[in-house]
Amino acid sequence: MDETTNDTPADRGLLLLVDDDEVFLTRLARAMERRGYTVRTAGSIKAGATAAQADPPDFAVVDLRLGDGSGLELVPTIRAANPDSRIVVLTGYGNIATAVAAMKQGAIDYLAKPADADAIEAALQPRPGPLPPPPDHPMSADRVRWEHIQRVFEQCDRNVSETARRLNMHRRTLQRILAKHAPRE
Repeated sequence: MDETTNDTPADRGLLLLVDDDEVFLTRLARAMERRGYTVRTAGSIKAGATAAQADPPDFAVVDLRLGDGSGLELVPTIRAANPDSRIVVLTGYGNIATAVAAMKQGAIDYLAKPADADAIEAALQPRPGPLPPPPDHPMSADRVRWEHIQRVFEQCDRNVSETARRLNMHRRTLQRILAKHAPRE
């Protein structure tokens, strides 16, 4: 006999939520528990690493910017605890450079805040079928250039002089580019 009722969804696995915004963390934890996940929460990198090592999660949602560092530091720790863990990185400061870094660390998706529980759950669950079709409106060459500069800037720990040297660009030119908003397309 099935132990779940119509009111209680089946257990979907252990979900680790790591965010230093306590209100958001509490709200998301409740929403994910209603969806059938067993939820553990942490408010820092250290607490998240301890939780992941003590009880390896099936799923994890990690904020990019935490009070004690970058949430990207947690991705390999979670991946080491459970290589099959599905990890989503959340951020209020989204750009392609950090999204690429998150994927290289082992995250399966990257969502910009504010992300609701439905979007987070959709990102956590495997997608059936083939890859999605290519975009109808791909990025322009100006946007690709801007994103590349942003990625190198992030990789150089936001050091303008080092970024300019690596891009073989004058420092003031780079500063002007960084001061501008991203090209629309």
